[in-house]
Amino acid sequence: MRLQSSAGDFRVKVIAGTRAVLMAIDCPEPRRIGLRGFAFQREVVGSGKPAKWLRSTKVFKSIEPDPKNARDPHDPTQPKRFYTNEHPVQSFLWGDYGAEPNTTYRFRIYPMYGAPGALEPERPVSFEITTEKELPRSGEHGVWFNRGAIASQYFAEEFGNSAPENIDDPADPRVRWLSRGLLEACLGYINNTPATHGLRVAAYEFTYPPVLEALRRAIERGVDVRIVYHDTTTAKGKEKRANESAIAKAEIPRRTRAGKQVFFRRTKTKIPHNKFIIRLDANGEPTEVWTGSTNFTSSGFLGQSNVGHWVRDADVAAQYLRFWELLRKDPDRETARAGALKLTPDPAALIDEKSIVALFSPRAKANLLQWYADRVEDCASSMMFTAAFGVAKQIAPALAKSRKLLRFVLMEKPATTAQSSVFRKDRAHLVLSYGVPLGEQYTFKNGKPVARRRIKDFELVKWFLEEEHYRSKNDGFVFFVHTKFLLIDPLSDDPLVCSGSANFSSNSLLQNDENVLLIRGDTRVADIYVTEFDRLFRHFYFRDVANELEAKGSNAKSIFLDEGNDFAWSESYFWADGFKSLRRQMFFANPRPTWFENAGSRMGAPTRPTTKRAKRKTSVAKKTARKAASKTRATGAAGT
Repeated sequence: MRLQSSAGDFRVKVIAGTRAVLMAIDCPEPRRIGLRGFAFQREVVGSGKPAKWLRSTKVFKSIEPDPKNARDPHDPTQPKRFYTNEHPVQSFLWGDYGAEPNTTYRFRIYPMYGAPGALEPERPVSFEITTEKELPRSGEHGVWFNRGAIASQYFAEEFGNSAPENIDDPADPRVRWLSRGLLEACLGYINNTPATHGLRVAAYEFTYPPVLEALRRAIERGVDVRIVYHDTTTAKGKEKRANESAIAKAEIPRRTRAGKQVFFRRTKTKIPHNKFIIRLDANGEPTEVWTGSTNFTSSGFLGQSNVGHWVRDADVAAQYLRFWELLRKDPDRETARAGALKLTPDPAALIDEKSIVALFSPRAKANLLQWYADRVEDCASSMMFTAAFGVAKQIAPALAKSRKLLRFVLMEKPATTAQSSVFRKDRAHLVLSYGVPLGEQYTFKNGKPVARRRIKDFELVKWFLEEEHYRSKNDGFVFFVHTKFLLIDPLSDDPLVCSGSANFSSNSLLQNDENVLLIRGDTRVADIYVTEFDRLFRHFYFRDVANELEAKGSNAKSIFLDEGNDFAWSESYFWADGFKSLRRQMFFANPRPTWFENAGSRMGAPTRPTTKRAKRKTSVAKKTARKAASKTRATGAAGT
């Protein structure tokens, strides 16, 4: 949900996802003089509870010189909390990440003037906004992001950086906090599938007991469950027999009581990287699909950032079922490539408005990387991108191209030395962030980031709690960022969301089993992705900047609020071509031409809305695809 509100010289653009509300503020430049920041007040409409001030992350040093050790005056055993009415937010962008789904909130944002300790609020910008519901209705999307931020002050404060007492218990407080609804949604998807209905699973890492046990119980109550999974019998190291051992421990039968085969090994591909579950109705017709980046592992749900994406669209589900039927036969690479390309040909630049396009891999060529690069060049207002394993060489030039619009990239690790040199060409508009706790920095070897090391005598420990990921340091391949999505003009009325299991790499297209959804024109989906991207990006961006400044000898003064009478904190928000100024303007812009019109110009094609005739052709094609899927099932392809 989106809205805009104003009071006096101040205006606010608000975007609500499911569990986050993003607020961008704007005002004429003269009004920044004397402005100490903004105070945020929130109440739940209809709850009967009073409005509350939101908490601060920084304080005025003249008032609280030692915030880490300050104690609650009413309970000295507890740390003191700081709130924005006394220590305001010195930013024109703020996110409330403590929201609940499908809830109406009333916010008041007060511009705060005066001196620290004697602040005077001006008339607030007030508005009501309702967060998106999580469970999708027919034809809608449900989207869940886990916390993906174990390296955080909250986790350090509440849980002491320690792992859940029972990582396999969905009710464990740490599990619930880390999952943030993602695990509950996946389990609900399985548990609420009625008897006589069906589930078709495609799994890569398949070891998390809560998910495996839910599938076993589904079989026991009469759900027709079939599972394509990665054969780990010949894997090496920790992966060897990992899936087989977990399946045996969960006591999932290899055949049902009726003698139907449950498991189908995937052995003839480099990485069978899918993580999706298709639902079938009592007639065996596909109705919906659960997909996204989340492996069925504890780290998938609770550690690295991940998304679960539930699509209640029978046409999309039918495509996924046909893909599942292809994989069930364990095709060799060439057969899989031919089948995936037949099911989902390379898309045109001008995909239909209000449409969903599925893409499956492996493919014979990596043409889609150029397709993504072209969409990056086409964007008109902003781009947001998560690149867990770095940025492909085909996409990097489009990202680095100098343009007066912001591109945000969130990675697992810093870019390589070679790629950083390319990205520095437009540092004002291309903003990079990567996963890391406070007080740590990556070391480089041969130009590539490798292990993390602790920064000695880290100044910020005076103000912040020490952070650590509860997994052993450098144990594992992906700690922080595992999502794989690309957002093109997500703040516009015609956003493009590209999300799935594939890492926007050549290997993901040419070698692996993968799936991606291209979702055009769905502002509800875009709003959820934008608010979650903002949460993750800024969470790690703060740590990146703090760590790098500290490593260069900074004393980290920026941890305190600015108290100077020159109000320097707000100056950068009004520089003509500065990053913060462009970000402030980005939320209120309505650029022309749009990304879609730019794509049309690139192709020399018209960009008028899809005609009724074209829509009818698309509808006929979808019905044909569903009939073909039904015919495949009728011939006994499910493997009895």
